[in-house]
Amino acid sequence: MNNENFMGLGGFLWFSGVVEDRQDPLKAGRLRVRILGHHTENKQTLPTADLPWALTVLPVTASGVSGIGQSATGLLEGSWVFGFFRDGHYRQEPIILGSLPGRPVSFADNRKGFNDPNEIYPRYINEPDVNRLAVNEVSRPHPSINERAVSRITGIATADYNSMLNAAGEPTQASDGTTWDQPANPYAAVYPFNHVYESESGHLSEFDDTPGSERIHIRHRTGTSTELHPNGTRTDIIKGDQYTITSGDNQVYIQGKSDTTINGRHKLYINKNGQANNHYDIEIGPGANINIQVDNGDINLHTLNGRLNLNSGGDTNLKVGGSLTIDVAGNLIQNVEGNTTENTSGTVIVRGATIDLNP
Repeated sequence: MNNENFMGLGGFLWFSGVVEDRQDPLKAGRLRVRILGHHTENKQTLPTADLPWALTVLPVTASGVSGIGQSATGLLEGSWVFGFFRDGHYRQEPIILGSLPGRPVSFADNRKGFNDPNEIYPRYINEPDVNRLAVNEVSRPHPSINERAVSRITGIATADYNSMLNAAGEPTQASDGTTWDQPANPYAAVYPFNHVYESESGHLSEFDDTPGSERIHIRHRTGTSTELHPNGTRTDIIKGDQYTITSGDNQVYIQGKSDTTINGRHKLYINKNGQANNHYDIEIGPGANINIQVDNGDINLHTLNGRLNLNSGGDTNLKVGGSLTIDVAGNLIQNVEGNTTENTSGTVIVRGATIDLNP
């Protein structure tokens, strides 16, 4: 093969420039770049629409085939880039090799070339283009730092069970309610250890390797987030609704305490498909009680087609503040191995077709 006119054999003609258009009609990740020294900044002489389309080089984590891997849509209007012309001195086929962060000294002016025509970027001037979460300067905090401080919830109440005297005149053990706080923001990044990705709308990911303050933080622009603290604590914040759908089993093991506080209602539906032996079992280990308290309402137990079985291994105390009504559709059988004592301060009425006191 004697053809020596191909890319790679001739000279390497490189460039730097500014992205002015990313609305590729082919949606192939192409960009229009105004290139220093090759294009004028005069947009009347050379409008953005007349700039050649540039392709981008992807990292090895992106295949560049069938959309597998990272998409070629990370650059913005206003991004400074560098690359080379694969068609050499013809200069109509630029290839972008990477972007060039800097330290802008002025905001964009869409009247001139080499600027973001939308005048969105740069967002800040007289500071580096490195994300503020990676830099962590007190005088220039990232907006999310203040948002997280303002939205932090503290003083969340837990259940409070009041002690009472049972029918035997004995007090039940109280279970006092406490409060807990959403953990404070563990952010303490030191440059250059915090590796940050931020999208245009404000989605964030942080992989912070700051010694002693290592964190992972994934955050949606609304504030919904998951954060892994330096000590391994995990904080999940959901600003909207949460739906969890598990196709298989779900096993949960909590070695410490667990508190759930709900402002709305709570329903639990077991054995929805009506399969046999899908029981709802509760077991309390030695030395602990089950306490149920309704501050202002009823406790209703209802079996549509089944029995209600109550087995007390010790004494059973029933204290009724009002009337006690028992409606039995069948027989009432009482077997007492010891004595029976009934004390009534009012009238006692006994009615029956036959009354046998000692048959």
